[in-house]
Amino acid sequence: MEETIPGTEAAQIPQQRGTSLLETAVRYAEERHWDVFPGTWLVPADGAQRCSCGDPACAAPGAHPAREDWAAQATGSATVARRMWQKQQGASILLPTGRTFDAIDVPETAGFLALARMQRMELTLGPVTLAPDRRMRFFVLPGAGAKVPDLVRRLGWSPRVLDLAVLGEGAYVAAPPTRFGSWGAVQWACRPTAANRWLPDVEELISALAYACGRDR
Repeated sequence: MEETIPGTEAAQIPQQRGTSLLETAVRYAEERHWDVFPGTWLVPADGAQRCSCGDPACAAPGAHPAREDWAAQATGSATVARRMWQKQQGASILLPTGRTFDAIDVPETAGFLALARMQRMELTLGPVTLAPDRRMRFFVLPGAGAKVPDLVRRLGWSPRVLDLAVLGEGAYVAAPPTRFGSWGAVQWACRPTAANRWLPDVEELISALAYACGRDR
């Protein structure tokens, strides 16, 4: 069953209840050929959910890398992924960017505006996540970081003005159904399907994203 957020024509977000982190991580590696790696996890403490990193002020509780060599740990093997999550089945699912995809990171309000605009333009979207930090990440082909500044300038914007960032090599995104402490879980604003297995180039989406971020300032 999918829950539709009122007023967002393009945003149907599956709740993904009952799906274990282990099985989901394995499926991402097996079906989407995404590299995955386990991050921190949530630990019950004094009636609350604390991050396994031990920092009481953790900015992303249960949803960040658990070790410094996370990039080397990431794997596209379903077998290795299963083995890693069996050691800690509550570990968050993190996906390194700059490999099979980059991600365009924008505020939630701008993201929903862009989704509606892209739908009207009949653009083919890749997967899009919505996280409890009120940010949306649009999956695009790798290499977006080198293109976006010039593309944004051609549209008449200064890259420094827009709240729009590219997550490429050396970065990562948290994947559904990873939870950020008590704030909630990462969800799909546009879920992975057979139709969007081939990701769009950032050039196809940047106009709608820049326009939405400009309106959202």
